[in-house]
Amino acid sequence: MGRRKKGLDVNGWVILDKPREMTSTQAVGKVKWLFNANKAGHAGTLDPLATGLLAIALGEATKTVPFVMDGSKTYEFTLLFGEETDSCDAEGTIVETSDRRPAREEIVAILPEFRGLVTQVPPAFSAIKVNGERAYDLAREGEAVELEAREVEIDALDLLSFDGEEARFSCLCGKGTYIRSLARDIARALGTCGRVSALRRLAVGPFSENDMISLDILEDLRHKTPDFAARALEGAHGDFLLPVQTALDDIPALAVSRQDAVRLKQGQPVLLRGRDAPVIQDIVSVSSEGFLVAL
Repeated sequence: MGRRKKGLDVNGWVILDKPREMTSTQAVGKVKWLFNANKAGHAGTLDPLATGLLAIALGEATKTVPFVMDGSKTYEFTLLFGEETDSCDAEGTIVETSDRRPAREEIVAILPEFRGLVTQVPPAFSAIKVNGERAYDLAREGEAVELEAREVEIDALDLLSFDGEEARFSCLCGKGTYIRSLARDIARALGTCGRVSALRRLAVGPFSENDMISLDILEDLRHKTPDFAARALEGAHGDFLLPVQTALDDIPALAVSRQDAVRLKQGQPVLLRGRDAPVIQDIVSVSSEGFLVAL
């Protein structure tokens, strides 16, 4: 006899405005509890010191997480000049200091070097696995962590403000980009050192800051709504529990019959006719009831 699932079959996306000093895992656990959902995950880790958009998938939405993670991301971050840490942010130990401060014109002039395809070394304090272990676990245990350089794509990088000590930037980038590494490398290219002092994510894939809701508001809504979880199960929280299909807005999809949905779940092919047939490799199949049945 199979183990009984705990929680409700709540399906959809909660776009959380993650608060500072909360891990992504803690945020997912909190949202899962608020909705009494039986399954939850997230589309892209945010550092504990970072704030902003954390896309949390509930139920069937967890199947669409890879599509969201492959999307572009928008950040705003602040680079503090004068010290570099082993984590590239305020959490780490200072490994280098410098009295040099660049001029605004120097910062603007160097930015084109960091647009397009860029090679960067991820910070030692990252979720990348090294011999089966997370790099940040090894780094916290005092082990020397050497990660290989990787190529990432930065579509836009602009200076928003500079006060002589801190520079604030906006960045649109692709999957796998580490903003902490980017900040470190900008400082080094300017002949000094630096680290991230503030980081906020504003968009991931199809989700933007307009979709975000704070944890405080969610907790208040749950407190004021005795049947909060049951209403979520009925799809009554449309303002902040977005449909599963929202993650697939830019991906071709095909509605199929109940019979074909069953076949797809069993890994069996279905027959497509006419103009749909050539795009079978590129579609996400959705049942007539709107549930994702195959990727």
